[in-house]
Amino acid sequence: MTHHPNRFRRRAALPAALAALGLAATACGGGGSAEEASGEDAPAKVEDPVVATYDGGIYIIDPESLDVVEDIELEGFNRLNPAGDGRHVLVSTSTGFRVLDAAGAELTEDEFEAPEPGHVVHHAGKTALFSDGAGEVTVFDPADLGGGLPEAEKYTTEHPHHGVALVLENGEMVVTMGDEEERPGIRVLDAERKETARSEECPGVHGETTAEGEAVVIGCEDGALLYSGGEITKIDSPDDYGRIGNQAGHEESRYVLGDYKTDPDAELERPERVSVIDTGAGELELVDLEASYSFRSLGRGPHGEGLVLGTDGAIHVIDPESAEVTDSFPVIGEWKEPLEWQEARPTLYVRDHTAYVTDPGEKRLYAVDIESGEVKAETELPQATNEITGA
Repeated sequence: MTHHPNRFRRRAALPAALAALGLAATACGGGGSAEEASGEDAPAKVEDPVVATYDGGIYIIDPESLDVVEDIELEGFNRLNPAGDGRHVLVSTSTGFRVLDAAGAELTEDEFEAPEPGHVVHHAGKTALFSDGAGEVTVFDPADLGGGLPEAEKYTTEHPHHGVALVLENGEMVVTMGDEEERPGIRVLDAERKETARSEECPGVHGETTAEGEAVVIGCEDGALLYSGGEITKIDSPDDYGRIGNQAGHEESRYVLGDYKTDPDAELERPERVSVIDTGAGELELVDLEASYSFRSLGRGPHGEGLVLGTDGAIHVIDPESAEVTDSFPVIGEWKEPLEWQEARPTLYVRDHTAYVTDPGEKRLYAVDIESGEVKAETELPQATNEITGA
């Protein structure tokens, strides 16, 4: 196949692009009955479930047959986040993060209250929730879900803002700082939540991921911040405005895949390049896809390969070390990203060796073998889906 690398082997950064993720959900917490918490999870109704939202509800889907196991009604615009325990999913509603027992195919009444629930990050056995409306971080062990809400640590930032936080193996917390007007950077807090480092060199800070060796990458409008080995390093983007806001890391790879936008005045920029950040060398390269994509298009394969669902309908496979497209698998028809970020668009969710691809225009769902590009299963769903994830 033809490769389309666009080489920028220079010191650069993860620009923060798509501040679209994690705004306040407009759902109301209704529908979906659940048993009272008994201290233990009910037997699994579906192993390794796939979960998808539609306008007015949530589908619990069998990962092999793609059959709908349960249709849970839930009004409003709801978002999905893996809880981190392999069984539960956190549903962002208008009032907080509600606990969905995905394996048991039941929406519980348990909810972490949070004005404007935003990002959810699971790392090192801890899950961190960020409330944009309160600037509050809630940290808990997801293994304790299933018997009511678990004990949780609370940390409140100086000002509410659209932010994100994560906790590392040594107990450190990396957390964004900002307010309603600006988001300039990050702080690093020790296990007692005393500040040990900060950087305000990250305008428009957005999104996070971790790579090999717990290298943390945070996106900026002009590059990225890299926190590794106890130090924060700024990596400048190759453009004056080079923004990355959505990243996909792999804990066994030193490379991070990110989006990349260069037009600060665009109503909706439809980029055709993605970024690859080498966290070991502190370098960034750009890869030309010759197709656009959206903030729900990025994933990582089982061997650390980058995966991007393009508007040409194909999954493009990227070798992060060489920063080259090595293969492309056609899956769905051509599509165009809608102007409103809440509107449904084809979405990529990757788990192990399978890539799940939604096609809301056709109400279809596909399961694709990442190694071969073969479509292993496909189905037509009753409603067009929006977000998709799994447990």
